[in-house]
Amino acid sequence: MPTETYAQRRRQLETYFDRTAVEAWKRLTSDAPVSGIRATVRAGRDTMRATLLDWLPADLSGKRLLDAGCGTCALAVEAARRGAHVTAVDLSANLVQLAQERINGDFGSGHIDFRVGDMFDPAFGDFDHVVGMDSLIHYRASDIVRVLAGMASRTSTSILVTFAPSSAFLLAFLAVGRLVPRGDRSPAIAPVAEKKLRQLIARDPAFAGWESARTLKVARGFYTSQAIEIKRS
Repeated sequence: MPTETYAQRRRQLETYFDRTAVEAWKRLTSDAPVSGIRATVRAGRDTMRATLLDWLPADLSGKRLLDAGCGTCALAVEAARRGAHVTAVDLSANLVQLAQERINGDFGSGHIDFRVGDMFDPAFGDFDHVVGMDSLIHYRASDIVRVLAGMASRTSTSILVTFAPSSAFLLAFLAVGRLVPRGDRSPAIAPVAEKKLRQLIARDPAFAGWESARTLKVARGFYTSQAIEIKRS
């Protein structure tokens, strides 16, 4: 189960993405011109999204996929175009509404079911694949593993998620960020060591029959994130 730490951070993120950062995310996830810093973030996110999509089967016909922390649903759209039945979940009602307003396409046999809520909620059902792009980067390693363990019990094939890889640069960057007035900054990213994350996954009995496989770090200016694949062995 998620811990109180997870619940507290979730509330912070809901407030931030549903109120403070809505306009910024509208611009970042569009084709509108952005500052040099945000351009690197946009480029990094595009590269990471392409990586996660590349790790999914080219043909997702009839497969159920959870886009956990879907934001404006760019990944969900591509998965649906491959035939997936996507449940796109985000804690920000405003971002989900924006996604619905932007998406007006025919996905053939694919489909997107938009939901507002906690990606951990078992009420969303079972899936073949779960993808969480940058939706867990604000959580500690122990909370990340608890969430993934809960998802593993409802997932048949693979879980693809990203985390904030611990590094001297990121730690220094976060230290500088703490100097920004609290009301003007986003909830802090929680750096996680890859080795520690893999160890926690390997030790958790919920991952019996699973293995952590591919990994790739994407670093583009002010964007740094690392993807990891966890799949049925």
